[in-house]
Amino acid sequence: MTGQQRPKDEAVIQQFGPMVYRLAFAQTRSQADADDVYQEVFLRYVEKAPAFHSGDHAKAWFLRVTINCCNDLWRSPWRRRSAPLTEDLPFETREELGLHQELLKLPKKYRVVLHLFYWEDMTTAEIAQVLDLKPAAVRQRLTRARAMLRELLEEEDLLHV
Repeated sequence: MTGQQRPKDEAVIQQFGPMVYRLAFAQTRSQADADDVYQEVFLRYVEKAPAFHSGDHAKAWFLRVTINCCNDLWRSPWRRRSAPLTEDLPFETREELGLHQELLKLPKKYRVVLHLFYWEDMTTAEIAQVLDLKPAAVRQRLTRARAMLRELLEEEDLLHV
C-alpha cells in the first residue's frame, strides 16, 4: 500500500486494534495501562502516517510499536513512583485463572514470545523480525518459556497431562 492508497483510520483500527490491545494487556497486566498503550500506538499511526508494503508489514509495524510503547511505559519516571492496582479478571474456570496467574510469573521476554506465537499466530521468523532477534533465539525462548510454564503449572497442579 502506498501513502495515497492508505485505508481510512477507522478500518485500520478495527483490523489491528484487537491485536494491539491483547499484546498491550499481556505486557502491562493492567487494563488502564493497556488502554494508554493502545491509544498511544494509534496516535503514532495517525501522526506518522506510515506507508505499508503489505498486510504483514502493517502487522509487524503495529506489534513493534506496541512493544516499544509498553517498554516506554515501564521506563517512565511516573511508573517507578506508583503502586500497581490489582485487577480482577473474569475467568470461566479455575484452570484459566491459574494459567493467567502462572503466565504473569514468567519473565517479560518469555511472555512476549508466547503471546506472539500462540495468541497472534506468528511464526518464529515473524517474531524474530518484530523483536529484532534471530529466529534461533526466538525458538530458544519459546522452548524455555514452555518449560518454565510447564514447571509452574505442575507445581500448582494445573497441568493435566
